[in-house]
Amino acid sequence: MRIFFFEEFGKAFVPRQIRPGLGKYLAKAGIDNVPYKFFGILFWITAIITYFMYVPGIYPVIKQKAMIVFFILTFVSWFFIQVLVAVIIVLGIYFYLNIQIYQRTKILEDMLPDYMALVSTNLKGGMNFEKALWTAIKPEFGILAKEVGLVSKRVATGNDVTEALQEFADKYNSPRLKRSIDLLKGEILSGGAISKVIDSLVANLKKTKALKQEMVAATLTYMIFMAAIVVFIMPALFALAKQLLQILLGFGERLSSSFQSGATSMFSFSVANIDPFHFQLFSIGAISIIAIFSSMIISTIEKGDIKGGLKYIPLFWVGSIVMYFIFSVVLEAMMGGLLI
Repeated sequence: MRIFFFEEFGKAFVPRQIRPGLGKYLAKAGIDNVPYKFFGILFWITAIITYFMYVPGIYPVIKQKAMIVFFILTFVSWFFIQVLVAVIIVLGIYFYLNIQIYQRTKILEDMLPDYMALVSTNLKGGMNFEKALWTAIKPEFGILAKEVGLVSKRVATGNDVTEALQEFADKYNSPRLKRSIDLLKGEILSGGAISKVIDSLVANLKKTKALKQEMVAATLTYMIFMAAIVVFIMPALFALAKQLLQILLGFGERLSSSFQSGATSMFSFSVANIDPFHFQLFSIGAISIIAIFSSMIISTIEKGDIKGGLKYIPLFWVGSIVMYFIFSVVLEAMMGGLLI
């Protein structure tokens, strides 16, 4: 009963016009059915979060207002807070699903040459194209096996094989997959020797994969160099700058006190109004931004796409921040005598 309530409640927040598109998008991430129950639960989660933000933050400010003003401000603030919380959560889920779709697409592309080679072997053994597709499905092909299984089921229920293959190609944003399907469709429609086309296709796919691996190996030195700069050199420089700032401020305080103690001095000296803590906050922010964008650059060099290396972002960010504090402690221990 509760599950049914959440599911129906979630459907109320998903317009009918976007349900087909939402279903196709979720299918790319491996979610076969639209989780309306999740949307219903999400509404109550955002309502609870809004309550804990409204009661301590807004209610004490508006509780002395007139009754009508109080209800209007409560409605407006509650609405905008809950919408903002829901948008943040949905964007986080959207980001996660995009990563899942990307990972599934890459796995599918990696499995494609081996699967097509098996299809070619079946064709050379005397099978027709539809049966060769079905027989080549093996559990080790994972996502690709599931997708080709759906293609085979559509063909078995009366759909044209070229239309089923095109629907499969359109499901994923993979130029490699789309080019392969286009070649197969052209050969099926022309009635040519499909096995020869598949053999050349498999050879090209494997050659492309080998070239990408060579490119990654050739740029490995640059990636290691960038990683060393981001994780070690940059935090050390910011930590050194912080210690030099503290030393200069310490010398400034001494000079200021010495000038003030000399009554006949013709000069005056004031200390710079700089807080080392503010510089530390600036350093952490700068290190975070540099680490994030550097990890994106390394991801683009290695994978050819930012999404493929998002796992580097937390590693680089946490590593650079930790090294910044380690260098700060070490340099403070080494240079602390200069402040005495």
